[in-house]
Amino acid sequence: MTVHSDELLQITVAAADDKKAQRIVALNLKEISLVADYFVICHGNSDTQVQAITTEIRKQAESRGVRVRGIEGMDSARWVLIDLGDVIVHVFHRDERDYYNIERLWSDAKVVEFA
Repeated sequence: MTVHSDELLQITVAAADDKKAQRIVALNLKEISLVADYFVICHGNSDTQVQAITTEIRKQAESRGVRVRGIEGMDSARWVLIDLGDVIVHVFHRDERDYYNIERLWSDAKVVEFA
């Protein structure tokens, strides 16, 4: 079963929201990068919350047959990168998010609006 990147984006955002991720932003990279179709950027207020957000995203993706290609940074829980193929998720600790400011680096990308 193949999950389209738009559906995977919805799954990812819903999972992050379920664990109370803060400032969830999705960037559409389809026209500007070959890396992925979307970046999802969010943060948690503690190491435990960052790990819970990451675990929920992995669980929801895998339950729909999506192969998680990699998860980096889970041990330190300061900046966790989840590679879902067409969707790359950055889960930051609150203290790290503004420092790295990924949104600024990808300012050419359109922000995806959610209802």
